[in-house]
This record gives sequence, structure tokens and C-alpha cells, in this order.
Amino acid sequence: MHGASLVRALREILPGIHIQGIGGPKLRATGFECLYPAENLAIVGLPSLQEAREVLRVFKRIKKILRESPPNLLILIDFPEFNLRLAKYAKRYQVPVFYFISPQVWAWRTYRVHLIKRVVDKMAVVFPFEVDFYARYGYKVHFVGHPLVDVVKPSLNRETLCRLLGLDSGRPIVGIFPGSRRREVITLLPLFLEAFNLVKKERPDVQGVIVRAEGLSDEFFLGASGLKVVKGYQYDVMAQSEVVLLASGTVTLEATIVGVPMVVAYKLNKLSYWLAKKLVKVPYASLTNLLAGKALVPEHLQNEATPENLAEALLKFLNDHHYNQQVRDKLAQIKASLGPGGAAWRAAELAASLIRERR
Repeated sequence: MHGASLVRALREILPGIHIQGIGGPKLRATGFECLYPAENLAIVGLPSLQEAREVLRVFKRIKKILRESPPNLLILIDFPEFNLRLAKYAKRYQVPVFYFISPQVWAWRTYRVHLIKRVVDKMAVVFPFEVDFYARYGYKVHFVGHPLVDVVKPSLNRETLCRLLGLDSGRPIVGIFPGSRRREVITLLPLFLEAFNLVKKERPDVQGVIVRAEGLSDEFFLGASGLKVVKGYQYDVMAQSEVVLLASGTVTLEATIVGVPMVVAYKLNKLSYWLAKKLVKVPYASLTNLLAGKALVPEHLQNEATPENLAEALLKFLNDHHYNQQVRDKLAQIKASLGPGGAAWRAAELAASLIRERR
């Protein structure tokens, strides 16, 4: 998604530019030359032997292009395990490197900063705190704003959304976002449903809407009787909810941009959680609290993620309107800190400056 916006901006700045690489459906829709579909490299957890071989094959192909037909610029977006290795070879073949959206080195494996300093010519970061983080290591990065500011745009008013979803516009709404991966939904949805049922006992007027991610079958939501289960309308449901209950992840940033109070939860298996505690060096799980620099919204992780704790946090937002508004005001400030929009354009200007230097 962010790569497609960057490509479109680059073509406006440098008409006639030829762009090739690895891309997903949205990037391919821009008409760039796709050397390999990105979704085939989207591996969760440890790769199988076959997956590892395929990643290595693609890596060797891109490496050969860098060596035999070096481009004016190598643009990297996220995917640090693959991209930072590729950046090493780009430097070997004197190809400048531009990185859009920094690896989360501020959260874990901080030592990668030293590699980034050696192999990345310019870095465009999307969180304001990343500028100070990199400055501590003597590396200047460029804050361009977050590209989601241009994407997260609710479009329906309350009456229209409620009419479409069969809700009562005069009653409070709790939006429920149990995640996009099968394992997340299997773990979190039963917990979220229990929490919502506890809320309903105290506040029978509350309506619940579960936003179902693409690719999840009906079987995951069979136990969600009494709640609306919808596909799409994600940002509109957020915007019209009094509070949302959601899995930790990018969705917390989306809720922050919308400006809706949230209760964040997550559960991992014991080994994964133990490893995360050892490796991850940030005080909060949600991007919202990291950006706030404090526990602005409730986070309930692992053993603390109980129906009772989640229900209590939801009820506080539903019953205490002053508290609800205070959090909304702070979320608006955080959104403003993410920039006014146009992140992809500003990133494209940085990339274009490297191309011009190369010519």
C-alpha cells in the first residue's frame, strides 16, 4: 500500500522513470515492472525449507540485477531481514539506498542501527520519536509523517452507518477488532465476546460490532450471536464507536488517527511471550501508548487479558464521559504529531534527490 503511493509520487516528480522490483497487488496496479509478487514472501514465523529456498532464489535474482544492471537507486520498504541484507550488496555495487519506513530497531535488536548507518544513504521515518532515536547513534533521518494519515479516512456519518448495519444510532456502539490472523482470532475473539457479554450485563443498551478481516471464514464468528459481524467499514465503525476493543498491532495506530478511545489486548503462547519479554525493549505494546509516552489507553496482555479486566476498561470509557473525552483530546494531539498527510510525496522527494545525484 505505502509502496504504491511512493511510486505514484515518484512518477509525478520524475516523469518517465522506470521502476521495477518486488510488489503486492496495489504496487502492481501502478504498472511498475514486478519481478516477483511480494505476497509470496509474506512468511509468518519460521519459514519452511521450501519457503526459505524461495526467498533465497528471489534474493539472488535481485542481487544479480544490482551487480549486472545497477539501478540509479534501491528503494527499500520495511521487511528488514531481507532488505538490510540486500542493502549490503547495493553498497558493494555502488547503488545508493533509500529506506522508507524504518525497521523497528527502537523496539528490538537495536544493534542493527550500526548496519543501517553503513548501508542506507537516506532513511525516511514515519514516527517523530525515531528522529531522536537515530540521532543518539549519530545518524540523521528524515521524518516525513505517517502514510496512514492519508489512508485512514472515515466517510460515513452515524445515521448512514447505522442504517447500513442495522444499528440504532441513538445507542452506544463498541467496535470489536479481534485481529487479522487466524491464530489471533482463535485466541482473542472468545475472550472479546466474554468481555462484551459482561459489558452488556451492566449496560444492556450497548451495541457490539465485530469487524472481520479479509480472508477469515464464517466458522470463526459462529459464536458471535447478538453482535453484528461486518466486512469493511473498519474506519467508519471506529469513528462511530464510543470505544473499541482491539488486538495490539497496526490497528491501534489506525484507531489513534480516527481518534477513538481503545482497550488493547493480546495473548501469545508462553514461549513466544517469554522471548518477546527478553527481546523487545519498549515499555508498551501499543503504538498509541508509545507515541503518547505514557499509558494513555489500557493494555491488557497475557494473563492480564481476562474478560473481567477488559470489561472494566470498556465500561470506564462508556460510563465516564469526561475520561472518554480526555483520551480523545490526547489522541487528536498524537494524530497531529504524525504529520498533515503527504508522507509518500515527501519520501518520494528524498528518493528523487538521490536519483538526481546519481545521474
